[in-house]
Parts: sequence; structure tokens; C-alpha cells
Amino acid sequence: MQVEGLPPLPSVFSPLRLREAGDAMARAIALAPTRGAGTLCWVGSAQRAEAAVVLEPDRPLGLARIAFLTGCNALADAVCAIAPPELPVRWRWPGTLTVNDGVVGEMRMALPPDAAEGEIPAWLVLGFELRLRWPASVIPGERPGETSFFEEGFDELDPAIVTELFARHLMANMDEWEARGLRRVSDKYLARLEDGQGTKRGIDPATGALVLEQDGQRETRALP
Repeated sequence: MQVEGLPPLPSVFSPLRLREAGDAMARAIALAPTRGAGTLCWVGSAQRAEAAVVLEPDRPLGLARIAFLTGCNALADAVCAIAPPELPVRWRWPGTLTVNDGVVGEMRMALPPDAAEGEIPAWLVLGFELRLRWPASVIPGERPGETSFFEEGFDELDPAIVTELFARHLMANMDEWEARGLRRVSDKYLARLEDGQGTKRGIDPATGALVLEQDGQRETRALP
């Protein structure tokens, strides 16, 4: 499949296309200190959609980590926008994305190695990778628990469109976080988190960690 450039994006983004073998996350991390917020690295590939965007947080590290959940919400929104009707799109904590109960991709986050609790990080990178099609060497169905967009009946298999949708939904979700607070971010994420089988679930407002309570026992799972 011939992959062209991205559709027009809001001016806050500065896209940089990488070749098919490129690593969007690694490139965005390398560019974060110099090119700054809005740098959007993406990979033109027929088999996967992969992109990473640089953010400049305005909150201390604990709160800044909540951007990861906002990115998860944006990616799920983007996938749902092109998914067949009523196809379940879910998260496995923290950033493994499933479609119809099969793993299809992930959301990742990176911070400066010297980022300190209580201080505002100089930058933050959110990146995702989604499997559009299996490589020719893989027979569909031979990897139980994993799937691809093509197997699940997606009509849109263009990584440029997926990247554009993610960028636009990221802006919308960031605006929603600013306007409506963490409660909206956490409720939206938890609604797509795989069934906790009766476990009470919440998000720690100070760190973005998942808090689980069942039978009087409390467990906290930190973000990456």
C-alpha cells in the first residue's frame, strides 16, 4: 500500500514522517529536548500505524503522568471512529489495546531520565503502535490472543489516517482534561478497562495510578 503524507493537522503539530523501519518513539524522544511540543513523528507502513508526539507538561511529574491516560483515551477514540459498529475496544492496564479481545497494539510514555517527583518535567512523549495487518510470514489465527485491524474487519487501514485521528482526538481529550478535570479522564479510561470482575476501580488523582479494592484489600498499580 502506498502511504502518502498526513492530512492537514492543526498548526500546533509539526509532523515528521519516518521510513517503514523507523522507530517513532525513539525519534520523538531524541528530538524532544530541541524541537519541543507538537513534534509528531510517524511511520509510513502498510502493516502498522505508529506515531509519537512530544508534549511540554505544565504540572509536576505525578500529575503529568495522567497525560498517559489522556493519550489512551485519544487512541481508543481514534480506533472507535473507524472500527466496525459495536466492536469492543478495550484496555488492559495500563496501555495494551485490545479489539474484540485480541491484542492489537499499545500506548507508551517516556519522560526525561532526570525527571523528579514534585518538579515539572521538561518534556513528555506519548507514542502508540497498532497492528494493521500481519506480515506475510504470519498466518492469521496462529497467534492466539492477538489480532489485527484487517482480521477484525476495519475498512480504514491507512496509517496516515490513524495518526491524524489520534492527533485530533489527543487535542480534544487534552482540552477536556483541562476543562473538566481528572474525573472525566479517569471515568472515560475506566469505562474501557477490561472487566475487573467485581473489583472497585479508581485512579489516584495525584499519580494516575490504578487503585483496586476488593474484599477489604487495596492494591495500587503505578503507571509506567
